[in-house]
Formats: sequence, C-alpha cells, structure tokens
Amino acid sequence: MTDYCAKFIFRSPLDNHGSLCYIENSNTGSGATDKGDIEIMATLSPRTFGKSGKRIYQIQFRDENRVKQTITLPASRYREKIARQLKDAVEVLIDKKINDDPRQHGPTKAWLENAPPEILAKLTKYGFCMLPSTHTLGELWDKYFDSHPDMIPQTLKTYTYARERFFSFEFFKPNVLLHKVTKAKMEEWRQFLRTETKLAPATIAGTLSKAKAVLNWAVKVGWIAESPLKGVGRGSYRNPAKDRFIKPEEYHKLLTACPCQEWRTIIALARYGGLHPHEILNLRWCDIDGESHRFKVFNAKMRQHEDKILREVPIFEEVATELEKLRSLPGNEDTEYVVNRYPDREQCNLGTQFSRIAKRAGIGKIPRPFDNMRASRSTEIHKQYGAKKESLWIGHSLKVALESYLLVTDDDYAIAAGKKAVKSVDNTGIERTPETLEAQP
Repeated sequence: MTDYCAKFIFRSPLDNHGSLCYIENSNTGSGATDKGDIEIMATLSPRTFGKSGKRIYQIQFRDENRVKQTITLPASRYREKIARQLKDAVEVLIDKKINDDPRQHGPTKAWLENAPPEILAKLTKYGFCMLPSTHTLGELWDKYFDSHPDMIPQTLKTYTYARERFFSFEFFKPNVLLHKVTKAKMEEWRQFLRTETKLAPATIAGTLSKAKAVLNWAVKVGWIAESPLKGVGRGSYRNPAKDRFIKPEEYHKLLTACPCQEWRTIIALARYGGLHPHEILNLRWCDIDGESHRFKVFNAKMRQHEDKILREVPIFEEVATELEKLRSLPGNEDTEYVVNRYPDREQCNLGTQFSRIAKRAGIGKIPRPFDNMRASRSTEIHKQYGAKKESLWIGHSLKVALESYLLVTDDDYAIAAGKKAVKSVDNTGIERTPETLEAQP
C-alpha cells in the first residue's frame, strides 16, 4: 500500500506570490529526516492557570535547529478539536521544512486555507507558510507614518523626502502590491539612483536606509516575511566633499560675527558641546549642573531607546564661558530654556541664520554647518579622550563615529609628515602644535 505523507507548502513571494500549490501524494515516510535524529512530532497539552482559571492549548515541537518552540491557542476562542488539527498540521509542516520537501497534501492545504488569520500568523512566524499580502506600497508608507506619531520634525522631513524619491522615478507606484516587490527590483532601483540621477551618494544611502526601515516595519507587523531590501547595500552616508573641520580660529570669528549672546551660545554648544540643533533648542537651565561639571542632553530621536535618550556632556570651558555670559543678561534669570529666541523649537531652522553669520565672519560657505561643527568636536574628543568618551559625550556608537563623524585634519597630515602642525588657537589664544597636542593628558 502506498504510504501517503501529508505535505503542504506555500510558494515563496517570488513564486506566484504566495499562491497555494498541490501534489497528490508522497512516498516519503513521516518519521524519516535528512537532518539527523530530529523527531517529527508535536505534542498538545491543555493547561489551566491558577486562580484565574484561564485555559490554553499548547502545541510544542522542535524546529530544524532542534530548538523547542511553542504555539499557544486560547481555549476561550478555540475548541480542542481545532487545537488537535493544528498539532497535526504542525507535524506535517515541520517535516516538510526539515526535509526541504516542496510537496504538499490536499487536506492540510484545505485546512489552512480556512484557518483563522490568528493561526496563520502564528504559523508564518515559524516560516511554515506565507500568505500573499494585500497591502500596497502607498498604504505601507502611510501606515508607517501613522505608527510613528512621535517622530521629530527633522526625522519626519527626511522620511518624507525618502518617500518622494521612492515614488519619483517610475520604479514603484503607490498602488503596487507590497508582496510583488522583489529584491531584483530593489537592486535595479538602487543602481538607477546611482547612475541615472544627480543625487549625491550620501543622499542615496539615506534614501535606501529610510526605505529599509519602512520595509523592516512591514516585516515586524507581518505584512511580508522578508524585506526585499535585505542584503541590498545602501552605500556610505559620507560625502567627503562636504566635510569641513571648523578650526578654533574660525570658531572665534563666528562668535565675533554673531548678532547676540544667544547665537554665541548656540555656536558654542554646537562646536564645543557637539549638540544637534534640536538638542540645543531644547536645552534647559535645569539640565545644567555646574557642581558636577556636566549637563544633560535630551535626544528626541532616541525615544524608543531608554538608555540612549539622555546623555551627560562635560561643561567644556568654551561652553561654560558663553553660558555664563548668557545667564548674566537681564531677564534671563527666570527663563526655562537656554535659547528663547525661537519659540517654535520643533520647526526652527538654524541653518539660514548661521549662513549669514558665516558670511559676515568671512570664512566662506560651510556645507552642513551643524553636522560639521559636531564632527569637528567629535574628532577632537576622540583624539584627546578616546573612543569611549567620544561615544558617550557625542551620543553615538563607534561605528557611527567612524562612518559619519571622525575627520582627518590638516594637523594630522603635518604631524604624520614630521612637520610642524598647522597653527591653530584654542579659546585662550594659545597656538597648538604637535608638541602641545602630545602634552595634553
């Protein structure tokens, strides 16, 4: 007699996009495997919890890596008969997965086609099946924005630009079904951005990074099993042509050109505190602790990471000087925020006024001024205090520092060549040379 082994599989998203396929029978025994001695069986255990009396059904099995897994069904919504049918289906599906067998069995196929979405979601979690997504690309981006209502304005702006580029070049339409987007299509899109557009490499990297985040969210909520951008490199955020180390003498020229003490403080916090613009605008006087020689910085971008949302930064001498001057001005004794010139702290753009100050200072146009001031301080702290303190005080990982912040300066080349370093001055007006740099603690 033919030994019928129930087999079921959903084709992958690249093969008819999740449609069901069927074969009548298989001669493979249900207990044999090609993966060693993994036992192809599942167990069903009813359980009741203490005083609450809550009852559940647990289906337990070992996956292809011999790791014990559990699928739970609440007895309040499912009868024991359904739980037993799920247990039988799991045995079939784990056998198929371990043996990499593409064949399937009609009854299992039919049962899963009529299974509740909750059960299908549980099976999808373990890679047993993949249902076709009915969500579109336009819906994906809309839902992503809706699910992140606390996104700060600067981040929201970058994601909005990324969405515009995603739909701008005829590669993707908002009404295209999400599951029809393939990795090959993503590779083609990336190549097009690099060769057929005038976008800078850093802009392309940012666009791909934001698209990856959106597609990873789709995986997280179960819309797709795997991101089509997985394994597609984004490239580097770094654009060396826009890197510029802001020298101490340039910093003093900027201070001289400032229209008020608040702007002197803004530039000090950016260049020597290493703060982002939104961190500067949200800094409060109560965050500054002179006795412990540090101040707290709140980074709204890190709301989802409790251990990173706050960091402590030393009150560097350059920063302390400008803060003291600002605090001593009449009317500043009772203010909550350090900077009060711009009441709309979420939508304020400091770049426009900075460009005017830089022009007045005679130091030319500085691309990405606040990024470059922050990178300049990051480079100095890394050299003088080491990688750990740089990460803690500037607020990013060593990987991010290497990719986006640490700069090679003129002094580095001069020191490497054994020559006298390019002259520069600190806040006291003292010239810095290789000897004085090496003498620093």
